[in-house]
Amino acid sequence: MTVTATSVGESDPMPPQTAPTARRTRLVRLLPAVAAALAGLLLYVSFPPRTLWWLALPAFAVFGWVLRGRSWKAGLGLGYLFGLGFLLPLLVWTGVEVGPGPWIALVAIEAVFVALVGAGVTAVSKLPGWPVWAAALWIAGEAARARVPFSGFPWGKIAFGQADGVFLPLAALGGTPVLGFAVVLCGFGLFESVRLVLTARRTGTVRRAVAAVGVLSVVVPLVAAFAARTLVGDKAETGTVTVAVIQGNVPRLGLDFNSQRRAVLDHHARETERLAAEVAAGETERPDIVLWPENSSDIDPFANDDARAVIDKAAKAIGAPVSVGGVVARDGKLLNEQILWDPVKGPVDTYDKRQTQPFGEYLPLRSLVGAINEEWTSMVRRDFSRGEEPGVFRMDGAGIGLVTCYEAAFDWAVRDPVTAGAQLISVPSNNATFGRSEMTYQQLAMSRVRAVEHSRAVTVPVTSGVSAIIMPDGRITQRTGMFVADSLVQEVPLRTSQTPATRLGVLPEIALVLVAVGGLGRAVGSGVRGRRAGDL
Repeated sequence: MTVTATSVGESDPMPPQTAPTARRTRLVRLLPAVAAALAGLLLYVSFPPRTLWWLALPAFAVFGWVLRGRSWKAGLGLGYLFGLGFLLPLLVWTGVEVGPGPWIALVAIEAVFVALVGAGVTAVSKLPGWPVWAAALWIAGEAARARVPFSGFPWGKIAFGQADGVFLPLAALGGTPVLGFAVVLCGFGLFESVRLVLTARRTGTVRRAVAAVGVLSVVVPLVAAFAARTLVGDKAETGTVTVAVIQGNVPRLGLDFNSQRRAVLDHHARETERLAAEVAAGETERPDIVLWPENSSDIDPFANDDARAVIDKAAKAIGAPVSVGGVVARDGKLLNEQILWDPVKGPVDTYDKRQTQPFGEYLPLRSLVGAINEEWTSMVRRDFSRGEEPGVFRMDGAGIGLVTCYEAAFDWAVRDPVTAGAQLISVPSNNATFGRSEMTYQQLAMSRVRAVEHSRAVTVPVTSGVSAIIMPDGRITQRTGMFVADSLVQEVPLRTSQTPATRLGVLPEIALVLVAVGGLGRAVGSGVRGRRAGDL
C-alpha cells in the first residue's frame, strides 16, 4: 500500500505548530484572571504598615483594564479574584489565634461585594465618562460592606490606605467616601488615559471628549486634594490640654491575656504610678488628663473592691482624671465600658461601646456556629450589649470623644462624639489578641485619617501597642513600641470647628451611591435600546 504525503498530513491530528498556539491561547485567556488577582495584591501592598499609598492607582488601573468591555459574568469572576488578592493578605490577622477557618470565611464573604462591583463596572465601562461611574460603584460597594452582614465590616476601605498620601486632605472635605472615590477615580482615569494614548498611536485619531474625561479623571482628584489642604490645620482653637497615654502591656500575647486580667490592670496602674513619680521628680510635664486603653481593667471595679482600690490609687498618684477601659456587668448586661475616674470622687461617668465586634464581642448565629465548631462558641461565652449614646467625657474642662477600638472603622461612630462636643478624640484599643500582626498598623492609619476628617487631635492608648498621639493634620508626633510598658505625654490642641466632612456626615456617601445607581441605570437602558435596535 502506497501512502502519499497528502494522506499522511490528513491523518496527523496535531500539526507541530498547533500545540504552542493552543498553549498561547490558554495563557491569553488566563491573563485577565491572573492580572485581577495580582492587582488586588498590589492594592494590599499599598496599605499600612507600608507607605506605598500610590500603588493603589496602578492597582485600579489594572482592574479597569481587565474589566472594561467584558460581560457582567466575567466582571463578577474577575472582581472576586481582585477581592481575594486584596483581602486575603489584608485580613490574615483575623486568623492569628483562631486558625484559618474564620479568616477564609470572612474574606470569602467580603470578596462577594467586590465581585458585585466588578460586574457593575463592566456594565458602566461602555458609557461615556465611565471612570466616574466605576469609582462611584466602588464606594457603593464599600457602603454596603460597612453595613451588612452583622452591622458591617468596613476594614479595607480605600481611604484607610491613604494616611501618608497626597489625597488625605480630601477626608476633611467629604470623609472616607470622598477620599476613597478620588483614589479609585484617579486609578481608573490613569488606565483610560493610557488606553487613549495607545489608541491614538494606532489609529492616528483622538476623540477629544473621551480624552478629556480620561485626563480630568486623573487631574481633578489631584487638584481637589491640594485645594483641600486649606481645610487641614493643627492650631489650637480653645486652648490646649496635656494628655498622658498609658500603655501598661500584657503578660503574654494572644487570647490567653484574658486569663491574666488582674496582671493587666496592675501593669497599667504601675505604669501610671511610674509616670507620677517622674512628674514629681520634675522629669516629665504633669498631665491634665490620663487615658488608659480598652480592657485595661477587665475586672469590674464596680463589683470588685480590690480592682477599685488599684485604679483609685493610680488616679490619686497622678492627680488627674483617668479614662479607664473596663468590662462591666450592669442590669444583666455585659458592657465594654470606658469609665471616667476622678482622683477625688472616683468613677463619675461612663461610655458603653456602641459598635461591638461580631465573633469577638458577640456571637451571631450562635447555634449554627456551635454546630460547626464548639470551640468558637467557647471563645465568646457571653455576648456584650451595645451602648446607646455617644461618649464625650469632660476631663479638666476639655471634651474628650470616646471611640473604642473597632468603632474607629465606622464613619458614624467617630463623627457622633465630634458633633456632640468632642474637642479631642481618644481611640482606646486592645490589640493583644492579634499579636504582632499588621492589624495594629492598619488601625493606627484609620485614626490618622479620622484626625484629618474631623480636624481633631487623636490619642490611641493600646494595651500592648502601638499607642500614639496624632495631630489634627494626621501626623504622628509620638508612638510606642509593641509589647512594652510605656507612656506618652504631650500638649495637644483643642478644636471646636467642624470640617465639611463633619457637617455633611453621610450625605457625600449617599450622593456617590446615587451616582453609582444612575450609572447602572444608564448602562441597563443603553443595553435595552441596543437590543431593540438589533431586533429591528
